[in-house]
Amino acid sequence: MPKFNTEVAHQLGQEEASERLKGFMDKVQEQYKDQVSLVEGNWEGHVLSFSLTTFGFKIDGRLDVQKAKVQLDGTLPFAAVAFRGKIETSIAAELAKALA
Repeated sequence: MPKFNTEVAHQLGQEEASERLKGFMDKVQEQYKDQVSLVEGNWEGHVLSFSLTTFGFKIDGRLDVQKAKVQLDGTLPFAAVAFRGKIETSIAAELAKALA
């Protein structure tokens, strides 16, 4: 499966950034309820493993909250590769808002 990734720098420290992102999946599901479904996420320490379905495409990923940045890595179905740039940009924008 094709991969995607993005990272967002922050100055919050690992603990504060993690706390701000704890409700991130819920906010995504609420804000994009017409586009996103089957949202699942599990936090282990400062790492969120997640999956969601958008426009019929299942996306799996891992969000790693570090001291000065958040690193997101995930996989896309082959049919969604054309949208990789838009997906990366959209996720980065939402993460930046959550960390602002």
